[in-house]
Amino acid sequence: MLRVKRITVSVVGVLVAVLFAFPTYWMVTTALKPANQLLSDSYDLVPLGLTLQHFVDGISKEGFLTALGNSVITSLGAVLFALIAGLLAAVPLARMRFRGRKGFVLLVLVAQMAPFEALLIPMYLMMRSADLLNQLPGLILVYFAATLPFTAWTLRGFVKGIPVDLEEAAMVDGCGRWAAFRRVTLPLLGPGLVATSVFSFITAWNEFLYALTFMQDQGNYTLPVWLSGFQTQFGTDWGGTMAASTVFTVPVLIFFLIVQRNLVSGVTAGAVKG
Repeated sequence: MLRVKRITVSVVGVLVAVLFAFPTYWMVTTALKPANQLLSDSYDLVPLGLTLQHFVDGISKEGFLTALGNSVITSLGAVLFALIAGLLAAVPLARMRFRGRKGFVLLVLVAQMAPFEALLIPMYLMMRSADLLNQLPGLILVYFAATLPFTAWTLRGFVKGIPVDLEEAAMVDGCGRWAAFRRVTLPLLGPGLVATSVFSFITAWNEFLYALTFMQDQGNYTLPVWLSGFQTQFGTDWGGTMAASTVFTVPVLIFFLIVQRNLVSGVTAGAVKG
C-alpha cells in the first residue's frame, strides 16, 4: 500500500511538472523553428528543423542591450533596497513589543493585498511631483514600494522562528547586540533572504505596466516594454518574440542559481555558529 501511494504521488508530481514546464518548452521550441514552420496548422511538439536565426535577430534588435541594462539596474536596486528596509522592519516587529505593533503589522498585510494596478494613478502623480518620471530611480522606487510589504512580512516570520536565546547566549559570551545579530541570527535568515529576494527580483523583472507608463524615452525602456516592439501594425514577429522571451528568462535563472548557492552556505554557517 505504501509503495502504491509513493508511485501515485510520483506520477501526479511528474504530471504537474510537465504541465508547468510545457509553456516554457513550447516557447523554446518555437524560437528554434524555421520561419516557415511558425504558423503551421499542425502542433509539432518536436521541431522538424532547428535554427538560431530568431535569436540572432532578437538580440540584434535595436535597444536590446540598453533595455537589458535598465532591467538589471531596476531589478537589483529594488531587491537591495527591499531587503535592507524589510530586514530593518522585520527585526523590531518580531523581537520588540511596542504600542501599535499589531496595527502596523496589519497595515503591512493590507498594503501587500492592495492591487498593484490600482496604485498606478497615485504612483504616477507622486513620481510627477517628485520629477522622477522617465527616470530609472523613479522606477526603482516603485518596485521597492511594491515588494517591501511582502519582504517585511516574510522576514518577520523567519526572525520569529529563530530563538532569541541564541542571541542572548552570544551576548553572554561577550558579543554586543549587533555582533550577536550579525554572527548568529543573520546567517540563519538565509532561507528568508533568498525567498524574498527571488520574489522581489521576479516581480521587478517582469513588471510591464509601470515601466510602460513612466518611461517615455526608448533609452529608458526595460525588457518587458522592449519585447512589445515585436508586435507592430504589420503583424507579430513570433520567432523573434519567442527567442527574445527565452533570452529574457536567462537572467532570472542565473539570479536564482546564485542565491541558491548562497542559501546553502548561509544555512550551514548559521548552524555551525548556533
